[in-house]
Amino acid sequence: MTAPVRIVLIDPSHPGNIGSVARAMKNMAVTDLVLVRPRSFPHPESNMLAAGADDVLANARVVSTVSEAVADCGFVAGTTSRPRSYYWEFTTPRDVAGRIVALPDDNRAALLFGSEKYGLGTEDLQYCNVLVRIPANPEYCSLNLAMSVQLLTYEIFMAREQPHSQTQLELPLAAAGDVEHFYNHLHQVMNEVDFEDKTGHLMDRIRRLFNRAQMDRNELNILRGILSAVQGRRGQSSSRPQ
Repeated sequence: MTAPVRIVLIDPSHPGNIGSVARAMKNMAVTDLVLVRPRSFPHPESNMLAAGADDVLANARVVSTVSEAVADCGFVAGTTSRPRSYYWEFTTPRDVAGRIVALPDDNRAALLFGSEKYGLGTEDLQYCNVLVRIPANPEYCSLNLAMSVQLLTYEIFMAREQPHSQTQLELPLAAAGDVEHFYNHLHQVMNEVDFEDKTGHLMDRIRRLFNRAQMDRNELNILRGILSAVQGRRGQSSSRPQ
């Protein structure tokens, strides 16, 4: 388990958006919704757009102030599109998700979302430990409320589950010292076959190439074997009578 997360919508004006937010939350296993001064709630449009997340709406709390909404939260992050300033720490959805997941279980985190038209008010910022900016096209960075909630809760879901792709290796990765021997061997063979380094930076580029590959021990041994075979063939050729 990780710290529970609360989504706080401040002054939401469209009931359909509340339903869409509930749907986005349930998709990412977040169910604690608090509404601050909603214009219309409950509302049939909210239930319609919740599309199966009616339980999130049924358990949503309505309060009159942001202070009430976050009173039991130990960490509060506010989402904003405000320009960066020297007075606030700005971070990304991924970073804030990592911070939330790292919190002890007995803490509660809140994510604040302002009204559809104005976003968070200046007075709302006083409750925030950090502000979150969602990276987007600077020429069109308008995200609707449900989109913003979806992005933040997705990052939290990913941070909690920690799903990742994993390359199956035949053997452990080659040790750095062994890789260095390979580079020396390769450089030796290149000199023996008179391979011209026209730029003077060829070995640097080759290192970057193989470092990206992250070779395992067997792969490294194969390459060393190829280099040794090249040297063996050259030795045979040089020993033949001309």
